[in-house]
Amino acid sequence: MSTYATLKMSLKKPKMTKQTQKASLLQRLKTAPALIAVALLVLGGTSAGIVHASSIQQQINDLSAKNAQKQSTVDALQVRADSYQDAISKLQAEVNAIQHAIAGSEAKKAKLQAEIDADQKKLDRQKQYLGEDLKAMYVDGSMTTVEMLATSKNLSDFVDAETYRGAVQTKIQNTLKEIAALQNELKDQQTQVEQLLELQKNQQARLDSDKAEQNRLLSLNQSEQASYNHQIASNNKKISELQAEQAAINARNSQAVYIPGASGGSGGACDEGNGNGGYPMSWCNAPQDTIPTIPYSSDPINRECTSFAYWYYTQVEGKSLYVTGNAKDWATSNYTPRAGAIGISSAGAYGHAMIILATPGHTWHGITAPAGQVLTMSMNYDYQGHFHYDFRAANSLSYIY
Repeated sequence: MSTYATLKMSLKKPKMTKQTQKASLLQRLKTAPALIAVALLVLGGTSAGIVHASSIQQQINDLSAKNAQKQSTVDALQVRADSYQDAISKLQAEVNAIQHAIAGSEAKKAKLQAEIDADQKKLDRQKQYLGEDLKAMYVDGSMTTVEMLATSKNLSDFVDAETYRGAVQTKIQNTLKEIAALQNELKDQQTQVEQLLELQKNQQARLDSDKAEQNRLLSLNQSEQASYNHQIASNNKKISELQAEQAAINARNSQAVYIPGASGGSGGACDEGNGNGGYPMSWCNAPQDTIPTIPYSSDPINRECTSFAYWYYTQVEGKSLYVTGNAKDWATSNYTPRAGAIGISSAGAYGHAMIILATPGHTWHGITAPAGQVLTMSMNYDYQGHFHYDFRAANSLSYIY
């Protein structure tokens, strides 16, 4: 049953004599202390801080309000969870990139080490050649220039020997320089690769830490969502139980009547074999509580008893009506039944609204209402959005007309 709140109807106030005014004043004075006490209780609260619902409907309203708040919290948590998941995805992409870079650096380091090993072998060979050159240089160098000139067969031999010794000296110097330069270059490259690897591994550690924090927040978020969803499900279960209780009350307080061909219409999802009362087919076929049907309200209440009663009373009978709230909120102080009126049952969490077809002893479409009972038609008596005829005790209802 949809949530509506207050019946607004203009009633003429009877004139009061001085005697009745005085009696009324005395009555207000008698009830004033109780009203003041209630006001103080409401304003001041209780020491225990416990508020008990005054009715089943209040419980429904409280549960629905809590569910709305919890659902809002769940929605906000989901938005936050999406941001966590997005951050995790981005961090994972960065982790993948840095791991790829580290793999490249490791490969470069391995390649460089292989080059260093190869160069070291080359250096070892060059040292060996250098040793041989030094040995030859030492032997040749033991002769003085005069001795070299005296032992030479001719001047040409002397020049060749002197040139060879100079060439060997130059080669020694160049080789030493090459060895020193190559060693320095390899050392610099090693240092650069090691520094890059250290930087990349530190970056990976930070990314792993950030990702772990995002996963922690996401897990906490999902835990909160699960808790709120559990509470919402629990509240929905309680609401369903209260609705089932209302349907049982409706069934206990009425006697079903079958009136073939008298509804003014048939077919659609709201027709369970009793017709549809002429209810608009688009509302009848739509899922329950998905379409607003009262002009001044945006609440979706199609296939509800209030929707059918308001539609029939204003559209079929052409009368004016302004009501809000659940059916029980439409209750009046008028207890005299009249055909064409809206009958209101206040029993249960929501109550029930219906159209009066026949008063006690009167007949409608061949069906006579027994003494003390009225013949009615209504929607959603079973909380399944179905149309229905029944007899009800006339004195169990109040009436709008």
